[in-house]
Amino acid sequence: MPGSETPPREPPERRRIRWPRRPKTGRTIGILISVAVIVVVFALLLPKIADYGEVWGVAKDLGAGMAVALLLVAALNVLTFAPPWMVALPGLGFLNAVRVTQASTALSLVAPGGPAVGITTQVAMLRSWGLPARAIGLAVGLVGFASQLAIYGLPVVALVVLSGSGGRNGQLDLIAVIGLAVFTLIVLGSAVPLSSGRLAHWIGERAARVASAVKGLVNQAPVRWGGESFRLFRTEALALLRHHGPMLAVTTLANALTDLLLLAVSLRAVGIDATHLSLIQVFAAWSIVRVLAEFPLTPGGLGVVEVALSGLLVGFGAENDAAVAGVLIYRFLQFAPTIAVGLIAGATWRRGARTINTPGTDATA
Repeated sequence: MPGSETPPREPPERRRIRWPRRPKTGRTIGILISVAVIVVVFALLLPKIADYGEVWGVAKDLGAGMAVALLLVAALNVLTFAPPWMVALPGLGFLNAVRVTQASTALSLVAPGGPAVGITTQVAMLRSWGLPARAIGLAVGLVGFASQLAIYGLPVVALVVLSGSGGRNGQLDLIAVIGLAVFTLIVLGSAVPLSSGRLAHWIGERAARVASAVKGLVNQAPVRWGGESFRLFRTEALALLRHHGPMLAVTTLANALTDLLLLAVSLRAVGIDATHLSLIQVFAAWSIVRVLAEFPLTPGGLGVVEVALSGLLVGFGAENDAAVAGVLIYRFLQFAPTIAVGLIAGATWRRGARTINTPGTDATA
């Protein structure tokens, strides 16, 4: 009406981030197991592969040029975590995507039960910026889906490439079979509910009943979602995949391959050249360890990844001391930049809401 003014839209509620809490006993047991595994690996297993003194001798001889190259690749690896989230959550922006990915990844690297902590952190940060719960759930699901496909699909690619070059590896054969099976299950498990709106609604209703029954056992209220939530999720997921699916695949693969590049440069930096270890062999060892790291006994697979990756590289022909030195440099450059950027992200996360411009954002959705 003339003379009337639309009242300004209230800013979305700023929700305080609530970090996940685990029961004290479970948390203590998890920490003790993680510490025990790390001690066994670094005190007993790695020294059987290489002498730490010799490893340090190899690592300290890095030239300035190679050190700069390592830092640049490590920075590239950190930055490539953001684009998949920018694709799955349009309007998020690069800096906000970096904040979310690095804060959550930093916590997942240092906390027992890391992946669950990381996902909870992602959701809490995005909700605190006023993004709708359904859009966040869709983004978490699609980014996780693409990441899992890459993790379990790449060993199959590595097996094909390694076999084509005349090499075989028993561990890779086994991991490739496991990877192919899991890859197939992920695809089928996702395709079935996406194939029909009616089926998605049916699955959602049954899942809600089960979840509500479980919550009822601990005197909690029933879940507020159901079949219609699943149906809407299916519609939105298909729309996003239709328009942005190829870009989500490309950005996810780019993030994975920059991690492979970081390992390859770390190994070349300590003197392991292509005559001792080809890029195909590095790819094969790396793809095996990525699958093993999906079952973390320690935060970030600390200790387990080092001994497994070092052993595989030695098995492919790398010298013991150089292999361990290269792996330790690689792992340091995986952890240190992410933790540093994650701390900065944690200190600046409140600024994210000022720059988000996602169409249709509604904090109450």
